[in-house]
Amino acid sequence: MAKIIFKSLFVLVILALLVLMGLENPQTVQFNFDPIFSSITAPSALMYFAFFAIGFMTGIILLAGMGGSSGGSGGGGSSSSKSSSKDKK
Repeated sequence: MAKIIFKSLFVLVILALLVLMGLENPQTVQFNFDPIFSSITAPSALMYFAFFAIGFMTGIILLAGMGGSSGGSGGGGSSSSKSSSKDKK
């Protein structure tokens, strides 16, 4: 439970920093990435949000499914020790 609260607070702090960056940098910026598109001109706050969203989604995709595998291996070890103790009785 504490782990979920900590993660939620961490995401909220990062989002608050994004809002502050957007408020302090209202000007437009030009972003060039020639292999895919020539240029994009957008407010800097939108660029901050886009980069955060791309990084956040990349982390979610990379970490998807990692939590379930550790629980399955631990359960197998405990059931084998229980069965061996039953056999001894």
